[in-house]
Amino acid sequence: MSRIFLSLVFLVSTLLAAHAKPVRYLLEANKSSVGFVYHFNGAPTKGTMPVTSADLTIDFAALHKTTVRISLNVRKARAGFIFATQALREKSVLDVANHPQIRFSSTKVSRTATGARVVGMVTIRGVTNPLTLNAVFYRQKGSAPKDLSKLSILLTGSISRLAFGAAGYPKLVGDRIDLRILARIRQME
Repeated sequence: MSRIFLSLVFLVSTLLAAHAKPVRYLLEANKSSVGFVYHFNGAPTKGTMPVTSADLTIDFAALHKTTVRISLNVRKARAGFIFATQALREKSVLDVANHPQIRFSSTKVSRTATGARVVGMVTIRGVTNPLTLNAVFYRQKGSAPKDLSKLSILLTGSISRLAFGAAGYPKLVGDRIDLRILARIRQME
């Protein structure tokens, strides 16, 4: 009996996954934040960077069909205080004059025990390197239990700024940059 039940569950799961469709989502930019933490003189310091554009397609039944493309506005980045913000935009760090955007494009999305792992390529200062982000999905407050029309996604990860040639101020600023991105999204209609 249990074999028949397990076979039936497997069959129904397979059919549901085959008929599920990827869903396009729009970023609610005014409710989202791209944050980063760097170490300035050994102390963690927070910064932010606004999103220029985002193209998100999520398939919860077949997460590997999910795609993420995001562009960030480097010109409007903030690094915690005015002098750090000015330094962040200089040629030796993000070189805003020549590279006004940071771009990320996913290459693989897979399910984890707590959410998803988003692997992709990020381009900073014209240098492209792999980046892995951990994602956790939440229904927005007030949503019904099965309602996936409005979601919040928390993405975390870290990068080496030196890997992108952003080597300015090495005695003041550490190499590792921790990322904490809170994206609020809604289904396209």
